[in-house]
Amino acid sequence: MERRSILQKSSAGLALLGVSALPFGLASFLTPERARAERNYLRPPGALKDDANFITACIGCGLCGEVCPPRCIKFHTRDGGTQVNTPYIDPTEKACILCDKCMDVCPTNALTKVARTKIDMGIARIDRTACFPWVDRGVCGACVTVCPLGKQGITFDFANIYRPVIKNGCVGCGLCVEVCPHPSTPIWIVERPTQSRST
Repeated sequence: MERRSILQKSSAGLALLGVSALPFGLASFLTPERARAERNYLRPPGALKDDANFITACIGCGLCGEVCPPRCIKFHTRDGGTQVNTPYIDPTEKACILCDKCMDVCPTNALTKVARTKIDMGIARIDRTACFPWVDRGVCGACVTVCPLGKQGITFDFANIYRPVIKNGCVGCGLCVEVCPHPSTPIWIVERPTQSRST
């Protein structure tokens, strides 16, 4: 009788423990992936364009971050879902300098070697209601000065030599975002529209 009582209490205790642990065990499965940012969310240069394919191809080895001279490549950690250990760049913190080292060292096809002018990390976009020269609140041009592709990526407006204009040759490295002195950063990188790129 006493043995049966002990077994019943033990079973009840284990059942209670299992039920109480269930939410914690399922949390990782139920956590939705963080929504992809509309801007300033960049994969390293040469990354597969389809993000699902990139996540599948990337083995999370971290080599791209190891060889990155400006240390702009970071890795997802607690984003939930399948993005853990995959690389990304946030140019508001540190932008890509297009050195090609990450493409050279990647052991899979997640990053493939492409010419500098063919890199497609996105394209810069300027909020003309906030950019100092566009709202006549001063002269800047920092974004134009820092662009590694020169006039192919960004240049000044023909009608006003102080207002920056993004060109189709922009590869989305984000240096313009990093260098922008405006506190709200009126320039950012977005996904390139699905159309043929012309320079």
